[in-house]
Amino acid sequence: MAPAADDGLELEGRKRGGNLGFEDRGPRRYTASYSRFVRAMKFLLPATALLLIGLIVAWPHIEVSDAKFRIGFADLIVKEADDPSMLNPRYIGTDDENQPYSVTAEIARRLAEAGNVIELDSPKADILLEDGTWLVLTARRGIYGREAETLDLVGSVVLYHDTGYEFLTEKAKIDLETSSAEGDEPVRGQGPFGNLQAEGFRLVDKGKTIYFTGKSKLVIYPGAGQKNP
Repeated sequence: MAPAADDGLELEGRKRGGNLGFEDRGPRRYTASYSRFVRAMKFLLPATALLLIGLIVAWPHIEVSDAKFRIGFADLIVKEADDPSMLNPRYIGTDDENQPYSVTAEIARRLAEAGNVIELDSPKADILLEDGTWLVLTARRGIYGREAETLDLVGSVVLYHDTGYEFLTEKAKIDLETSSAEGDEPVRGQGPFGNLQAEGFRLVDKGKTIYFTGKSKLVIYPGAGQKNP
């Protein structure tokens, strides 16, 4: 009867052996999830590729709203066409006695269709006088008449003579043909002689003589006009 007992123990041991008598179902679940992922990618990847290709083909035909930039650029072109400007212009001429002069500026704008009247920003006039000296006038703004050979200066007008005289006023009118100038705004100046204040001025005789008009005040330096030994 001993062998029968052994068979019972052996059978019971097989049942109590835990997982020894059963299959592990974990690998099957992992394999099924991976298969679903592969099937999904087989659909998604071609679909994504087709979508990208469609966008590349259709992109040139898509209207992008950039109206602000187009309008600003168009306005700039129209403004330049209606009001053409020139940077750092230089106008050269001669007076009635063939003495040269030049008019320069930072910006020039044409005020007449024929281009004979020009508005200048930061104008500067250089005039060569008969005695070989230079007269220089500068201002914030100016109007240059090319045919009339006139220059109207406005704002911080400075008249400088290379012998050391300097005068400041707010308005001045220069006749480039006769190398003369005048102004009816208050003027103050300084030079080797001293300091001067007046209500206006006139420069005549090709810069040889300057008349100061209205109430004038002159302060002469001691020893002005005397030559050093």
